[in-house]
Amino acid sequence: MATWIALESNPEVLSKYVHKLGVSPLWSLIDVFGLEPDQLEWLPKPVKALILLFPCSDSFEQYSKQQDAELQANPPKVPDGIFHLRQYIRNACGAIALVHSVSNNPDIEVEEGSILKKYLDQARSLTSEERGKLLENDASFSQAHQELAIEGQTDANSGEPVNHHFVAFVNFNNELFELDGRKSYPIPHGATSDDSFLLDAAKVCKAAIARDPEDVNFSVIALAPTQD
Repeated sequence: MATWIALESNPEVLSKYVHKLGVSPLWSLIDVFGLEPDQLEWLPKPVKALILLFPCSDSFEQYSKQQDAELQANPPKVPDGIFHLRQYIRNACGAIALVHSVSNNPDIEVEEGSILKKYLDQARSLTSEERGKLLENDASFSQAHQELAIEGQTDANSGEPVNHHFVAFVNFNNELFELDGRKSYPIPHGATSDDSFLLDAAKVCKAAIARDPEDVNFSVIALAPTQD
């Protein structure tokens, strides 16, 4: 299994990352400083995705394995066209969360001929597993990732495995989905809308954080319009 340098939860670095991959500079990543309605009001709209970064604690690992076993035993109904890829690269969860965020929002422009556009064009017709393998073997994507990850890295041991994980939340066809490369399927969380997405996704994030009440190493980032 390949190992990438982990991306930091730094909106400036993550924005530079997606722009290098080909995402329109009209969109950027920003910090979410709180999940209560009055705190979410300060975010530029429309927010297209929320990305939750959380520690891989023992309780998380136990919950995650149980959840994926349930998904495999009873696969959820997911709409045609939703983009989900499996993670086969160590430390790639940040990159995969960004791909999930952009690929499931077709109104976010991705430049023709860019690294991300080429990957998505090849991957659209594939299974989640095939998409993961395609990413694993994409030399251009890997090189761009390594360059940007090194630039944003504060840890000298940047190639070492890390103990946190990113997942993305998107509104796809007015349904809230959690997209996690470690899971077999997209995870549906019920109905949502353009107006309620932010509150609905924040509610699921708060529930995830509540499963590990003693740990404070959580952060949330939003994919939103770039502010001058």
